[in-house]
Amino acid sequence: MSAITITDAPVASPLSKKDRILFLDAARGIALLGILVMNSMAQGQAFVFYDKLNLEQPITGKNFWAWVIEVCVFEGTMRGLFSILFGAGTILLINRLEKTRGHIDAADIYYRRILWLLFFGVINAFIFLWPGDILYSYALCGLFLFPFRKLSPRALWIGVFLMLAFGTYRENSSLYEHKEIITKGKYADALNDQHKKLSITQKADTAKWHDFRDKNSSKGMMKAAAENSAKVHGTFPELFVYLRDINVEIQSLGFYNSWWDMLLFFFIGMALLKSGYLTGNSPNLQYVLIAILGIGIGLVINYFHYKLLYHSRFDGVVMAEKMWIDPYQLRRFVQTMGYLSLLILMYKAASLRAVLNIFTPVGQMAFTNYLSQSIITSVIFYMMGWWGTFQRYQIYEIVFCIWVFQIVVSTIWLKYFLFGPFEWLWRSLTYLKAQPFRRIRDNIAPGSVSGTVANL
Repeated sequence: MSAITITDAPVASPLSKKDRILFLDAARGIALLGILVMNSMAQGQAFVFYDKLNLEQPITGKNFWAWVIEVCVFEGTMRGLFSILFGAGTILLINRLEKTRGHIDAADIYYRRILWLLFFGVINAFIFLWPGDILYSYALCGLFLFPFRKLSPRALWIGVFLMLAFGTYRENSSLYEHKEIITKGKYADALNDQHKKLSITQKADTAKWHDFRDKNSSKGMMKAAAENSAKVHGTFPELFVYLRDINVEIQSLGFYNSWWDMLLFFFIGMALLKSGYLTGNSPNLQYVLIAILGIGIGLVINYFHYKLLYHSRFDGVVMAEKMWIDPYQLRRFVQTMGYLSLLILMYKAASLRAVLNIFTPVGQMAFTNYLSQSIITSVIFYMMGWWGTFQRYQIYEIVFCIWVFQIVVSTIWLKYFLFGPFEWLWRSLTYLKAQPFRRIRDNIAPGSVSGTVANL
């Protein structure tokens, strides 16, 4: 089976099409639609139910299976896949710019592009009201990619595994800090029950334990959900403050505690593109083995983790007590690599390539589609007042409709325009002048140009 080909086509844009790898567009489109599965859970109901079931709704039947598919198949992996493509697209962009404009202009354009991405992330979070925007975090991590553009795949993989080890260490440190809070707090409670005088340290241990229990138990989860509901169904200023506080935390403390979540996958994308893995140049057996092992190991880890979470009734205290390791980043790494390898295998098969190409227009308009998902869901859940009114599986019915809408609209749009509207705006701001927009020549085929989050 031959490698995935790179097509040549004339374009009316600052960036030529000749180095564009169409597989990246198809994979990006799939990842983007998959991300909506998770994001809709934070948009359509209380944020605490992002990866947990609402105990006031049935937790069996359709809701149960919707949750299982979501957390076992989509959670973390679609974002990981999207991040890999961002890293690969960054190398394509910088290489193209350095060939045509030189190193200084390449850096100037790249960093201006990233700073505008940062701006759009702020707009997405605080104007479009999307809780959990990734553009802001992508931009912050993207600021660090340019100096590493010349590294070999081997050096990039060393960086990947260092960040993977660091992220796993940090997340497991948090787990064992929680264990310590529970152990010390319960010991202090036992002393108090025996009417023994507590030291100042033991009183502090008790306070920490009670605060942790109140926030992370099943009861605490439902209390937080009720508080969120009151804010969302209140006045618009109350809604804005509720979402503002979520996004401020995500874009500050949340980023500080998770920057490796994105940056290590950016490095993976850079390494895979440089080595030819993304273009199908590796042996088919390698793709098969990584797909089987990656997806298989990921699903097994998910099974045991989410089985424990479900039977604990989503109680964070029970989870902290019973878990001996937090395998999140390791699981996400192997499962995402498994999905990517499977997609490459599928794309190398001509009969399946046509199916994957259905998602190519979505990937070519990924920036527009990502932002429009924020707008559409904000209208549905906030403006129309449907936030918190749907069962979990019903939210996925809405997600499916958005998928169909974006596939159809993206396909039609690119028949008449070179870029999506937000891609065009982003390009124009990056190059400091308005870019061509409408297709004016018959020899420019739909899909021959794209400008997305991962490749401008």
